[in-house]
Amino acid sequence: MSQDPNQSSHFKEAWVIFFILGILMLNFPFIHIFNKNTTVLGFPLLILYFFIGWPTSILFIYLFIRKIDSAPKNQSGPEQGDEPE
Repeated sequence: MSQDPNQSSHFKEAWVIFFILGILMLNFPFIHIFNKNTTVLGFPLLILYFFIGWPTSILFIYLFIRKIDSAPKNQSGPEQGDEPE
């Protein structure tokens, strides 16, 4: 059973994007935006950013994994030119 090389590279690219977005979420620009003396329902804005943003990113990764698992697999027979082993 062979996997489509283009599909595999798209998944690798998606993981790299998730990784980069995760790093960006935890670095200066976003931390500075949410580091205010503002409270929402008594919680500081930065704490809400972490407690809502982090689970949201985990949810997106979970949904991505589910999408990969539910994607139809290439289950066609041997490709032309392949000899059975």
